[in-house]
Amino acid sequence: MLPSLVKILVLVLIGSGKQECFSSSCIMSASGCDLPGGLLCCSGSGEDSLDRLLPHAGAPRRKSTTTLSKTEPPLLRTGTRTIYTAGRPPWYDEHGAQSKEAFVIGLCGGSASGKTTVANKIIEALDVPWVVLLSMDSFYKVLSPEEQLLAAKNDYNFDHPGAFDFELLVSTLRKLKQGKSVKIPVYDFTTHRRQKDWKNVYGASVIIFEGIMSFADKELLQLLDMKIFVDTDSDIRLVRRLRRDITERGRDIEGVIKQYNKFVKPAFEQYIEPTMRLADIVVPRGGGNMVAIDLIVQHVHSQLEEVSIALLASVQQTQPLPQTLSVLESTPQVRGLHTIIRNKETSRDEFIFYSKRLMRLLIEYALTFLPSQPCVVQTPQGSEYEGRSYNGKGITGVSILRAGETMEPALRAVCKDVRIGKILIQTNLDSGEPELHYLRLPKDISEDHVILMDSTVSTGAAAMMAVRVLLDHEVQEDNIMLVSLLMAELGVHSVAYAFPKVKIITTAVDKDLDQFFHVIPGIGDFGDRYFGTDGSISCCDDEDQEQLSL
Repeated sequence: MLPSLVKILVLVLIGSGKQECFSSSCIMSASGCDLPGGLLCCSGSGEDSLDRLLPHAGAPRRKSTTTLSKTEPPLLRTGTRTIYTAGRPPWYDEHGAQSKEAFVIGLCGGSASGKTTVANKIIEALDVPWVVLLSMDSFYKVLSPEEQLLAAKNDYNFDHPGAFDFELLVSTLRKLKQGKSVKIPVYDFTTHRRQKDWKNVYGASVIIFEGIMSFADKELLQLLDMKIFVDTDSDIRLVRRLRRDITERGRDIEGVIKQYNKFVKPAFEQYIEPTMRLADIVVPRGGGNMVAIDLIVQHVHSQLEEVSIALLASVQQTQPLPQTLSVLESTPQVRGLHTIIRNKETSRDEFIFYSKRLMRLLIEYALTFLPSQPCVVQTPQGSEYEGRSYNGKGITGVSILRAGETMEPALRAVCKDVRIGKILIQTNLDSGEPELHYLRLPKDISEDHVILMDSTVSTGAAAMMAVRVLLDHEVQEDNIMLVSLLMAELGVHSVAYAFPKVKIITTAVDKDLDQFFHVIPGIGDFGDRYFGTDGSISCCDDEDQEQLSL
């Protein structure tokens, strides 16, 4: 039982939402990290906050009884920047695989020590657009009926290593580090159960993993590139835990105190505190220690700069075009349509009209590659007709925004009730690599035949990333068709080399790219010409320079 004075203090803090302020302390650099040994720095900041992730300063407090690894919302807005906490890293080589593993930061510390606050401050300070914050709270084991009864009475030990599913945790973190998509369990702290629906999470350039037992497993430790221990006074942690569990998880004071004295405090002394020696950096006082956070950010930047992003390997354009490529027959009609839309003097109205005609021909040609089977029907005259019918589960169209969206009407016109998905992939102007910014796919597409649409393909980088996303959603590689009005030979070779089972379908293939990777002779910036927008760079390829048109 807490003394009455402490109880009153706890109630006041809970009721007012006041955040604790404590005196400045020091940061220590421990063994195992390439940081100046024995460095002591003082921080004069007294700001601290609750041990949870906030979208931005000043946002209203939200009651939450579940954990989904702090991956939603996917945008973390700070004073000056927007950080994506969900998305796919851009590092893919010519094999369609990630050429660089993500940098994983492990945060350990006692319950309510400020781990998530430190993680949030690191995300804000990092100049990295793609970050995943993974919480160990998502990986509690599924409780038996007997264990659920104990948990309801606050008699189940959630602070023991045996309470966590380390096998699932290690497997999930390893896949994230490799850049693969994973499904994260959603744990409900009120019912002490995992929810039915798990969350899809993609890899990122930096992964921040936090939990009370982050350093308790050898396999887990091997996945961590930097290990940080957040050290906070036990009294402060107790006050934070009381406020969090009562306001967010529906607990009562007596139950929280009982659980703390019986399980939390002994577990910290037995399992958590000894792992402090494994940390590369020990951060006293949590999120208020900005000197420590700045030092961590500097080290992460130095590590990221050491690993360069691999460019797509060039291919010999003297090689024959791959067998998976199919080009619409160059009839006088097709050549006439190309002449009109390639002409820079063509008006926008004519460009749209004749582009739509060519898209219709292309989509109808692509549908001939769908599987079919013999079918016999009765005609109105009572005779039998031997024809063919589609032999597949479903058809889904996925457009690569923005220019790929222009092909959707042609697909809808010839394919009734087709489902449509969208992917936005933009080129990072600093790295020159594609990045996934938006994804919306229909449910249960794993057995569908997917028509992936983009207006032009030059290097194939955006198309390869889009195919990789579809494969992550369990679409079969040989069920994917990449359909484009115009392709460069380099893009064709790159996609075919990376994904030899993907069907590549186009109306024409141009041989050359200029020094800016624009298709030559090309078609110009299809999106700008179609939507009537002025691009900052003329005649650029849609897959490399598209901006979202809303």
